[in-house]
Amino acid sequence: MHAFDVLGDPVRRRILELLAEGERASGEVTQVVQAEFGISQSAVSQHLKVLREAGFASARTQGARRIYAVQSAPLQEVDAWLDRFRDFWTPRLDALALEVARGRRRRGE
Repeated sequence: MHAFDVLGDPVRRRILELLAEGERASGEVTQVVQAEFGISQSAVSQHLKVLREAGFASARTQGARRIYAVQSAPLQEVDAWLDRFRDFWTPRLDALALEVARGRRRRGE
């Protein structure tokens, strides 16, 4: 599965956001995702499986629990792909930062 197919799903993106904060047990992930998306435990497990198989997440066993962690390599590949497009938005963001700084100076911040 292509990285953007994996990242295109809002549930999988949310799971990655959770894992980016630190390792989490599958039960913790399931609890948050079920509350936010209203999907079953089985559906969350399938999303975790997709993330594992695509290399975005790893899992290790700790007693009876499965602990998940985000893996950076696929995200670095996405970042490298996006790099060729940064020239489209970087100058605009730089200009915005300059205007914000000017506004702060005018207000005396």
